[in-house]
Amino acid sequence: MAVLSLLLVWYNFQGIQQLAANWRASARKGFYLAYWLFFVGFLGLFGYAFYVRFTTDHTTPFIQWVINAFLTLLVTQLCFALVLLAEDVVRLKIALFRWLRSPWQAPAERPESPMPGRRKFISQLALLVAALPFTSFVYGIVRGKYKYTLHRQVLYFNDLPPQFDGFTITQLSDIHSGSFTDPQAVQEGIQLAIEQQSDLFVFTGDLVNDQASEIEPYMKAFAQIKAPFGQYAILGNHDYGMYAEWNSREEEQANLEQLKQNIGRMGWGLLLDEHIALEKDGATIHLLGVENWGRGFIEKGDLDKALQGVASDSFKILLSHDPSHWTEVVRHHPAHIHLTLCGHTHGMQVGIETPLVKWSPVQYRYRYWAGLAQELGKMLYVNRGFGFIGFSGRVGIWPEISVLELRRRV
Repeated sequence: MAVLSLLLVWYNFQGIQQLAANWRASARKGFYLAYWLFFVGFLGLFGYAFYVRFTTDHTTPFIQWVINAFLTLLVTQLCFALVLLAEDVVRLKIALFRWLRSPWQAPAERPESPMPGRRKFISQLALLVAALPFTSFVYGIVRGKYKYTLHRQVLYFNDLPPQFDGFTITQLSDIHSGSFTDPQAVQEGIQLAIEQQSDLFVFTGDLVNDQASEIEPYMKAFAQIKAPFGQYAILGNHDYGMYAEWNSREEEQANLEQLKQNIGRMGWGLLLDEHIALEKDGATIHLLGVENWGRGFIEKGDLDKALQGVASDSFKILLSHDPSHWTEVVRHHPAHIHLTLCGHTHGMQVGIETPLVKWSPVQYRYRYWAGLAQELGKMLYVNRGFGFIGFSGRVGIWPEISVLELRRRV
């Protein structure tokens, strides 16, 4: 990463030189020196923060600030470099054409160098293009990570019991309470979820980053979420504490048990490879919840165990943290799971979502990474996450509160 960053800094310096080409010599030299001192010094600072983070397993506000700044500058540099690269492709084509033509030209007609020089206009364009991701990342760090957004989806089923026609579910996922720094903003997101007045509330994993204690300052706030048919949760990969350093296996297990108790104290029922029946006016649907099952993470969840005692023709909703479980197991399972609710991906917290374009780097890892998918008569909904981790911000992929309405297809 450091080598890539240095190469970007060096490459972009070619464009920086064009921007300052007409400056006084002393101002130009001072600007060049400041450019190199800033980026080389910052890379050293990032290297130190990286060392501290991964040798002490501890993220301080300072280290988080360095990580945020590094990602912001890296994306900005990449965008600047892409514009210069496009210019270089054109320059190389012109140089090749001149070189091939030169044997048929008189010496006086040949240019001093077949490679044309860089144009200041292109460097100015690169600066303008790079300003867009820079300002987007700054906004995402300051405001975007708490820009709670409602995503409403109406889902139609042929065999939904008529009594549940219009039944609503509010879903939260990936709270990552250990990353929060603004309790008031979090409360506003919780209030938005409460205002939906859904019939059922579900949470699909990653309540904490690692430590069970991370949720404790926010338990009273999240305990405000109530629904007529109850509040239910499952565990995500971070909830097992798998990314923390523990003194013993016993300490790790004690942390997990404490987290389970905290979930119960918030009034949420925890589903661990099990199911519950939801009854309304004599009709029943089943809510299933499995422990984490994710390709490349913890493959612990047992769908068959959760299905024990559930009639094959029952309408079923599954809570499973990682969408790879749906892709690799649920989708092909002989039991007809009508709807699976997941989280985990966060939409990578960076991307573009418009009516015409939906893109995030996470799509190269997960086939279904946000919103609704349907295959083989089974539906999947992937929540974009309520919190954040790693990068302390969100750019284009805002924190989500899902409101799903079940409808019977007539």
